[in-house]
Amino acid sequence: MAFASDSDDEQALDFPGGMVSYTSEMRFISESQEKRIPCYRVLDDNGEIINGSDLEPGTSVSKEVAVKMYNDMVTLQMMDNIFYEAQRQGRISFYLTSMGEEAISIASAAALSTEDYILPQYREPGVLLWRGFTIQEFANQLFGNKADYGKGRQMPIHYGSNKLNYITISSPIATQLPQAVGVAYSLKMDKKDACVVTYTGDGGTSEGDFHAALNFAAVTDAPVVFICRNNGWAISTNVSEQFRSDGVVVKGQAYGVRSIRVDGNDALAVYSAIHSARKMAISEQRPVLVEALTYRVGHHSTSDDSTNYCKAIQAAEKTEKPPVSDLFSDVYDVPPSNLREQENQLRETINKYPQDYPSDVPV
Repeated sequence: MAFASDSDDEQALDFPGGMVSYTSEMRFISESQEKRIPCYRVLDDNGEIINGSDLEPGTSVSKEVAVKMYNDMVTLQMMDNIFYEAQRQGRISFYLTSMGEEAISIASAAALSTEDYILPQYREPGVLLWRGFTIQEFANQLFGNKADYGKGRQMPIHYGSNKLNYITISSPIATQLPQAVGVAYSLKMDKKDACVVTYTGDGGTSEGDFHAALNFAAVTDAPVVFICRNNGWAISTNVSEQFRSDGVVVKGQAYGVRSIRVDGNDALAVYSAIHSARKMAISEQRPVLVEALTYRVGHHSTSDDSTNYCKAIQAAEKTEKPPVSDLFSDVYDVPPSNLREQENQLRETINKYPQDYPSDVPV
């Protein structure tokens, strides 16, 4: 064991676990930073490009690409509406929408090459849409007919396409993450000019596979980009009940993985960040973690009822109704005779048919 210096504060010891320096001060590492990691964005609240936005040279979006991004996001939202209603009509057994998160899948897909492999979770049909998967192909999979590439053996929304380098979705949460590292390592060994991009939600980061995957990727220097859609909810579990860290982005540093937090509702920011992340992953042969902050507008899936945990709705439902008198007040200083007559008639009706009116309505 060799020391780099005789000074107490400067001594460095080459342990098998790595070079470390000594200090005589007992100091614990803080559980969190004083300030949250900032969130990268390009567009302001009005959709205008922020002056001085840090866009990597060569990542400017052409009019053609911008129009396709917008068109695909609209198409994805319309497709979600149609298939969601089809499930409610009993025509398919299950569906899951991307509403509120369209920019993440569409913009990231736009920043990638078709040679890049995709290991998705289940809210990334936008990547397939961008790569040319048709509405008919989506429908065939959802209905499990003979034209379905999965031969009807997968439940709805478990899309896959060999032609488009989109690995078939699997239901168990986060299993695709360590698998993505393995695929990325094979690309590394074959010296391919491509990377692997894998997606997960914030709930997926609570699985052991997430941590195993980041460590696996860092140790092997695998060219893989992890994209986490942090919408604040793992089905019905809020992030505050999942972890105490500053979101997901800081988890990358713990494993030695370069990371960035981006506004998932800013298509240009997502495009720019993923374009840069892909470049790093391939040219530097390293993993990159991208945390995209976003909103899940609808239910987790058709098997979920978000009203059970949407806190604003619960609060509104539990708040008592206003008194009946409020229907007739605050309009006239002195209520006219016809209004007083209407109020009397309503009260008589409520008293006569109490079973037809909520018992908690003040009369």
